[in-house]
Amino acid sequence: MVLTDQQRWDTLGAYRNPMDLTPTLDELAREGTLVEQAISPQPLCGPFRAALQTGKYATETGVWQSAIPLGEDEETLADLFSSAGYDVGYVGNWHLASTFDDPVPPEQRGGYDDFWLAADVPEFTTRPHEGQLFDANGNVVSYEDYRVDAFTDFAIEGIEELSEPFFLVVGYVEPHDQNDMWTFVAPDGYADRRSKNPYVPDDLTDRPGEWHQELPDYYGIVERIDEQIDYLLGELSERGLRDRTLLAYTSDHGCHFRTRPGEHKRTPHESAVRVPLVLSGPGFTDGHDVQSVRSLLDLPPTLLDVAGIDIPDYMRGDSLVPVARGGTADDGGEAFVQVSESQVGRALRTDRWKYAVAAPSMTGWRGGNADQSSDTYVERYLYDLWKDPGETVNLAGRPDYRDAADELRERLLEYIADVEDEQPTIKPLDRGFP
Repeated sequence: MVLTDQQRWDTLGAYRNPMDLTPTLDELAREGTLVEQAISPQPLCGPFRAALQTGKYATETGVWQSAIPLGEDEETLADLFSSAGYDVGYVGNWHLASTFDDPVPPEQRGGYDDFWLAADVPEFTTRPHEGQLFDANGNVVSYEDYRVDAFTDFAIEGIEELSEPFFLVVGYVEPHDQNDMWTFVAPDGYADRRSKNPYVPDDLTDRPGEWHQELPDYYGIVERIDEQIDYLLGELSERGLRDRTLLAYTSDHGCHFRTRPGEHKRTPHESAVRVPLVLSGPGFTDGHDVQSVRSLLDLPPTLLDVAGIDIPDYMRGDSLVPVARGGTADDGGEAFVQVSESQVGRALRTDRWKYAVAAPSMTGWRGGNADQSSDTYVERYLYDLWKDPGETVNLAGRPDYRDAADELRERLLEYIADVEDEQPTIKPLDRGFP
């Protein structure tokens, strides 16, 4: 499983990006399965990773904001694969221990005991062209290379050391910005060739933010990631493993380059919650794509299903294997999203609509006053994605969309009741329309 950080779905040619950044991933999508509308259940690093490892929503794991460690009693994908006889390994960006720039102790590694070369928050221990991770003994492993390349080399070490069958997670930092530099950093020369007339998605066009100066580097990073995926696949092929290996490629959340107030993520907009999801290998070899809306909580049971491992009842998602093989209808679908830190927010994404609410006066930021949920929410966003895929016109509070909003509100309340066991009030937004 390859997990990038802060990668927009529309950076792949398979999702109609015209810049030819990702020929390797595009080929994997053609040969395998592209999930057209993959939605992150939590557009924030730590909470998403907790959800991905457990198959549960962030509030169910207790990791509802960053800097909360995943409980040592939580059963993870590593535990499940290991119990089924797999070697399990992890490379790169963990973000679930809250040790920050110190080594992650064994008990906080989520069961990835057979190979470990990672850091809790590599943003603190690495920079784009140098840095360090930690091995299983807590020893420093340094590199002086472009970070994506270095992490790929570490992943190949994992493939060499793990015995078959194995489950390996490769967690890249990129295309996330380098926090202490306040910018995105592509390899040398990559931004230059992407600086002339870069593709500008609808949600960024004519908006303030940093996309004007950052898109060339961002696209250059994505291009380099794709090249490293090709290298990784070549190594699998040389070892005779490619045809027997499922590769799942996705990201924790997207990026809207501060076009939505002050944020790269942490909002319910498509640019934050819609991510790439490509599945290539056993179980996904006929090129049948999934068109319906799917939460990334469907990925953990999918991985288990392909491996023939029983899917625990507590997992919230459904395997994508029946849909990809044509045995289950591929229509409709919806995804429940929790948003924290920037707000205490909840959202519902259907094939047509995006409906989002937020607590009116509570803060989601970390610290003693942060809140996980609210007993009252107010409607904040309503977008008709069929007519306005760039989410440029907020329809919340408009009387002519009241029926649609009311129906979505009831569905969202059902999710909150089921997942969080709470019965909040959602107040309609009144914009004073006649």
